[in-house]
This record gives sequence, C-alpha cells and structure tokens, in this order.
Amino acid sequence: MAIYFKTDSPQQLLSSFKKAIADKDVVTWSCDSDGDFTHATEQWKRLAWLRPAIQTGYLVMNIIKPQNKTISTEVYAIYHGRFIESMLAHFDKEFSDARASSIPASGDLI
Repeated sequence: MAIYFKTDSPQQLLSSFKKAIADKDVVTWSCDSDGDFTHATEQWKRLAWLRPAIQTGYLVMNIIKPQNKTISTEVYAIYHGRFIESMLAHFDKEFSDARASSIPASGDLI
C-alpha cells in the first residue's frame, strides 16, 4: 500500500512538497515533526500517515496506521488518490510516473 514516484531527484521532490506545504501552496496536506504527512481536512485528518522513503530513482510514500486502529479501504484509497492528485497538480514536471500498490508493501506499517 505504497505510492511510488519515479524521479531522478527523489530528495528534491520531497523537499519541494514540504516547502509547498510550509508556503501554503499545498493546503490539503500537513507534515508533522517526524516528517510524515497526513491529510489536513477535518474529515480525513490523522486517519493515516504517509512516510517518505528515498530509493534510487523513486520517492516512496509508505502508509502508516494510527496507533491501535486499522485503516479502512476507503481511507487507503483517499490518502493514496489525493496524494497523487496533489503531486500531479503541483509537481508534474518533477516525476515521470506515479503508482500505488494495492497490497501492503515493504515499509508500510499497517
């Protein structure tokens, strides 16, 4: 249940996204002190987190469940779809491909 962004500069893509949040260019996501992202709207806030990982040629976003809770299929779909949507809307020139896995991936904490 991870998101993979194919890019030559995964650290730059992550830094650009964090800066866009800090500059309030992206308002639907927030970044916590651990560097994890959660949806910023009241309806979806803190129902899951996305933790970035840098791999050669990829920025990977692993899903993290809230403590003592599970992640529903709906929450999984919302977080993955809307995160990809945000990246496409703001950073489409910084990656060439985005995909979401349908089952847990290495690094997911569900």
